[in-house]
Amino acid sequence: MSVTEDGSGLGQASVIDTDVAHSPRIWNYWLGGKDNYEVDRRVGDQFRELFPPIVDIARSSRQFLARAVRHLAGEAGVRQFLDIGTGLPTVDNTHEVAQRVAPESRIVYVDNDPIVLAHARALLLSSPEGSTTYIDADLFDTPRILEAAAQSLDFTQPIALMLMNILGHVPDFERAREVVGGLVAALPPDSYLVVADGTTDGGPFDAAIDMWNKAGSLPYTLRTPEQIAQYFDGLELLEPGVVACPLWRPDAVDLGVPVAVDEYGAVGRKG
Repeated sequence: MSVTEDGSGLGQASVIDTDVAHSPRIWNYWLGGKDNYEVDRRVGDQFRELFPPIVDIARSSRQFLARAVRHLAGEAGVRQFLDIGTGLPTVDNTHEVAQRVAPESRIVYVDNDPIVLAHARALLLSSPEGSTTYIDADLFDTPRILEAAAQSLDFTQPIALMLMNILGHVPDFERAREVVGGLVAALPPDSYLVVADGTTDGGPFDAAIDMWNKAGSLPYTLRTPEQIAQYFDGLELLEPGVVACPLWRPDAVDLGVPVAVDEYGAVGRKG
């Protein structure tokens, strides 16, 4: 997902540059995908040398998404999902998880990265009962996102807003909070916000992110767990609150597995 308001020009190139490492492709590499290039694998390996747990973090992030969506589509009864900052398709994408639980679920993906959109159009398919739609829009363009999403989603019914590993691409924390607040304000009651982002440890993870920012095309800013909690101001946090992603309602198979604590996530409900 590109973020362009600060004038950095992230993700604006219309031609895919295979000579510069690209955040979604590196993430895809860590998750075992094949939509990446030599430069992405090289930077991904350099990052892993500096911070070996990154592959565990990438996988636990995807597992957190799956558990959150399963809960929302299941027990919470949500049938609409707005996923901003889609990333490259891998396994257990939002629509796949939601439609396994409730085939009639409607999902709108938002991204303006040409690499992501090229793959998303080809790979992200909907169940016959539901729908999957794609919007080419920048994270900061809230009016465009909401207007286009309203063509597929009913804004009088609950919607789950997914912001997975995207807010770290907004350098200014207060601006990131404003973006989240504007999106949540447009959602009807009983909607949900799902957020996950990398957290600073003051050590090797920060050093690896610094290398990432120098080598890649999408700089990333780590937050503290307390900052991530502020995205949920005014919302009812679902138990267990803002925690390391593997600790958010882990499946039985996850219990006893070492926990990577450098990415935190939470789910909140709008009253």
